[in-house]
Amino acid sequence: MPSYVITGASRGIGFALLDQLSEDANNVVVTIVRNKAATESKITTELPGRKNIFVLQGDLTDVESIKNAFTETKKLLGDSLDVLIANAGYISDYSGFLPLSELGSDTKALDADLNQLFQVNVVGNIHLFNIFLPLIKNGQAKKIVTISSGMSDEKLTLEIGLFEAGPYSISKAAMNMVNAKFQAEFKKEGIIFMGVCPGSVDTGHYDNPRENAYADWRLLAVSPEDLQRNIAMGGKFAGYAPGFKGWATPRDSARDVLNIVQKATMEANGGQLVSHFGNKQWL
Repeated sequence: MPSYVITGASRGIGFALLDQLSEDANNVVVTIVRNKAATESKITTELPGRKNIFVLQGDLTDVESIKNAFTETKKLLGDSLDVLIANAGYISDYSGFLPLSELGSDTKALDADLNQLFQVNVVGNIHLFNIFLPLIKNGQAKKIVTISSGMSDEKLTLEIGLFEAGPYSISKAAMNMVNAKFQAEFKKEGIIFMGVCPGSVDTGHYDNPRENAYADWRLLAVSPEDLQRNIAMGGKFAGYAPGFKGWATPRDSARDVLNIVQKATMEANGGQLVSHFGNKQWL
């Protein structure tokens, strides 16, 4: 039976991945979430009768909780795991539209923002990978997938002048190197480490009617300054992808991501970040 572990499947893309993978009764799907009770309640309501879903508690900022989730996963799956999807992550509300030069005016706030992004998006995933590697080594598919972002692409940043969201972009770029380092170490064992950008997705992260369909998230504040920054950022994405048709649903995005993951090979994807198109076109 194919087996999957997904972090952060309580909502958005993670929940859509959980839904689509568990549609096949032959799959066993484990999710590690911070709020176990709330996630179980959501699954009972929205995905009734799915006996192949198992919810475990874990937080990427708490290594012991991830170790405990690993122990519980072994009880469910035995000694092997086919695919680990590192979906859980943190998006900063504080630094989403500001350049690093402005953020630098408050060094303590910038430090706190960077530290939180790195702790969740980078350090937490490194621990996750190390803890679950023994199971992946015995799996059939042997794939570890990070849900990432085109915001981490240096070429895109320079091409469209994307100075916004520096801390978030830096944390995701760091994860690109994490995948490359793990890939360099475990290529001979046939384990694929890869990143997939799901594109622009309506995850409900912010429920604000004044939104920008080209950004990776929605506008939190509605101050005139933030609104103008949001519009300016949207203009950059509009110029990059004139044919972009707006936000994808989590279900459509999850389908695209799983299509990439299922087709992934060491030659094409090992240590690489690709878009939901399977290339470097982010929108």
